[in-house]
Amino acid sequence: MAAGWIEKLTGSLEQKKQYRQYKARVEALPGEYRTAAQALDRYVMYAGGVADGEVVLRMLGDLADLFEEHAANGTPVRDIVGDDPVEFAEEFVANYSDGAWINREKERLKKAIDRAEEGTES
Repeated sequence: MAAGWIEKLTGSLEQKKQYRQYKARVEALPGEYRTAAQALDRYVMYAGGVADGEVVLRMLGDLADLFEEHAANGTPVRDIVGDDPVEFAEEFVANYSDGAWINREKERLKKAIDRAEEGTES
């Protein structure tokens, strides 16, 4: 019972555990892969607009998978992200738009306009 109350205040404890596991995976990457993964992590967390915790964890898990696989194969970092790392990051995060906060706002706007058209309030 206490865990449910705590999670209402702090968020999912399971998600926090998964996030710590993701961070440990990234920390375990070889130098250049770790640096690149951490930079992409920072970018997608700031610019990605993904607000759903489940989607964020899926996205970060996929990021860790990507870098672990390429590190194991010895793929150069530039071959992973290409010539434009921002473009890579934007395309990467676009695959997780189902968790973007802006999508909820778009739906909220559509519903509000529908209600306005129908002549109903809130």
